[in-house]
Order: sequence, then C-alpha cells, then structure tokens
Amino acid sequence: MKPARLSPADQIRLGAAGLRSRPLRVVLSALGIAIGIAAMLAVVGISTSSRAELQRTLDRLGTNLLTVAPGEAASGQDAKLPMEARAMVGRIAPVESVSATAELDASVYRNDHIPKGQTGSVSVVAAEAGLLRAVGGTVHRGAWLDPATATYPGVVLGATAARRLDVPKMGVRVWLGGEWYSVVGVLDPVALTPELDSAALVGWASATTYLGFDGHPTTIYVRAVESQVAAVRAVLGRTANPEAPNEVRVSRPSDALAAKQATDTALRGMLLGLGAVALLVGGVGVANTMVISVLERRGEIGLRRSLGATRGQIRGQFLAEALLLSVLGGAGGTVLGSAVTGGYAALQGWPIVVPPLAMAAGLGVTLLVGAVAGLYPAVRAARLSPTEALATT
Repeated sequence: MKPARLSPADQIRLGAAGLRSRPLRVVLSALGIAIGIAAMLAVVGISTSSRAELQRTLDRLGTNLLTVAPGEAASGQDAKLPMEARAMVGRIAPVESVSATAELDASVYRNDHIPKGQTGSVSVVAAEAGLLRAVGGTVHRGAWLDPATATYPGVVLGATAARRLDVPKMGVRVWLGGEWYSVVGVLDPVALTPELDSAALVGWASATTYLGFDGHPTTIYVRAVESQVAAVRAVLGRTANPEAPNEVRVSRPSDALAAKQATDTALRGMLLGLGAVALLVGGVGVANTMVISVLERRGEIGLRRSLGATRGQIRGQFLAEALLLSVLGGAGGTVLGSAVTGGYAALQGWPIVVPPLAMAAGLGVTLLVGAVAGLYPAVRAARLSPTEALATT
C-alpha cells in the first residue's frame, strides 16, 4: 500500500499546528530572529536614509562651490592672498559668483566686563556683501549686511555664535574688537561652510575702519558652472596668486561632506556584525526549540509512523515548523527594522528609505537560518522508528 502523499500546503498546515501547541516558546524563539533581522535592516535603512539626505543636501547646495585659501610660504610662515585675489578670480569665465572673507585678529564678547579669552570660540570675520549667495547661506533672523551696516558697526552672527553669545534678539550690542557692535542678523547653519556657523561677520569697510583690517582675504568662495568645476579648480591657484601659485590651497567643500559620510562605513560594518550575531543567536534558539519539540513529541512521531507516515513526511513536517518559525521572526524583524528606520529618519528630518533589496535579503536570510536550524531536528525526527518512538512515551 502506497502511503498518502502530502502536498506542500498540507506540510505547512501540519507545521502551523505544531507551532500553535507551544505559543510562548514560539514567540521567544521568533523574537531572537526578529531582533537580528531588525538590527541589520535598521542599520542598512538608516545608512541609506543618511546617504539620501546627503544627496539631497548636495543637490540643494550644489557641488560647484570651491574655496581658495593661503597655504604655507617657502619660508615656513603662513602665506597671504593678494588684496586683488577676489577680483582676479571673478574674471575666470565659468565663475558664476565669488566672494571673500578675512579672519581678523579680534575677539567678541557679550559685554565689556567678560575677561579676555572667554570668547566661546567665536571668531571675527570680515565678509563681503555677496558671501551668502556664494556659499548658499540664508538669514534666520534679522537681515544680512547692507551698505550701512557693512560700513558702520553692525554684525551678523553664525548660528553657533549666536547661541554661544546668548543673543536673544536683534539690536543687542556685543563688545567686538574694542568697539560696540549692534547685532543685525543671525544666519541659519551653513552646511558646506560650517566655519561660518561660529563666526561673527562684519562688513569689509567696517573691519577696515574700526578693526585695523589690511584688506588681504583669507578665504575666497567661488561658484563655478557645474560642468566646468574641474577646469576652474585647475587654474584657481595661478589666478588668485600669480606670483606664488604653490602658496594657494584650493578645496571643494562638498568633498568633505562626502568624506564624512564615508567614515560611517566602519561603524556600519560593526553594527551589521552585531546584527549577524543576534541573528545567529536567534537561529540557535530555533534549533533548540525544534530539538526539544522532537524529544517531547516522540509519541506523536511514533503514532504517525505506525499509521503510514514516511520518513520524508516526518522530516518535511519538522522542517516546515522551523521555516514557519523563522518566517514569523523575519516578518516581525522586517516590520520592526522598518519602523526603527522610519522613526530615526523622521527625527533627523531625513528622507525615509528602506531598500526593498535589503528587506528581501533579510527574509531570504531568515529562510536560510530556519532551514539550517531545522535540518538536524527534522532528520532526527525522521530517523525514529515507530517502535522506538512509541516505547519511549
């Protein structure tokens, strides 16, 4: 007599029935798988969301910003850019906009009673009128320097500088370089030029009149046509300082942002490793659950074998249980990992990106873990003879 054939659907129903008989153990075992999948999916999702935010930032701010700064002179001292450097750079045909700043030998305090040195690391910088357009900056409160405030004692504070100086509103005066300056504006954070966030910005003419500024810029910000950035970058040194082009440093701030993103790779690898360890622990939990299940259900196995169930059907039943257990954990881990990614990205104001490939890979890994974890218990159950199984009940 040929034994009845069980379809895959029948195997799944048998496996589900076996899991329903031990709900608490099933939940705890599936939880181990869920934690591993959630950890790995959250790491991938958060990293992808972070990269999407970086790309969005670069798309908004542009990757065509270049900076020119003095390097080191042959004598070993700090070099200086010529006073005409900004004007000369502006003559390069593909340059769309150019502006300059100069770091001043001055300090800024909330009032004139604060001891020297307690500046809160706020630098004083002379700025040209076109600076915001060149760096993509925006004013958070108040206004940018105009012909009046750039000539007389008016100052615009970077976002960090305003916080450190505790400036509650516009019109407040700060003690800057031995003069009282009125705060006329506060900037939003500038992503590509974070050095401006902790700066007190005064007008070019004001710095010359009140702070002894000699007119030499220390940084020139250049916006070039996107397709011509490399060509402009190649000639900036010779243009800014024709007499000593080797004493000029040219950089691209967007490259620094990309490099910062790249430094997250090591941390991401470590977190993925922790997720893999959690997944391994979950797999061991599934294997443990299935081995105990075989020991507890020897009577059921013996009865089914005596009624005509084949070794393959017994093996398929227990393997189906292990796979279903892993799928439960994988589905829960996918939901949890996606929720963690969405919550973290929303808190950071990032786009929420959960790669479908990562979700599919997570479920695939879950099935693999379930198959490996359930293979030994399934084979062990199938090897039990009916008499041996019934004799030990």
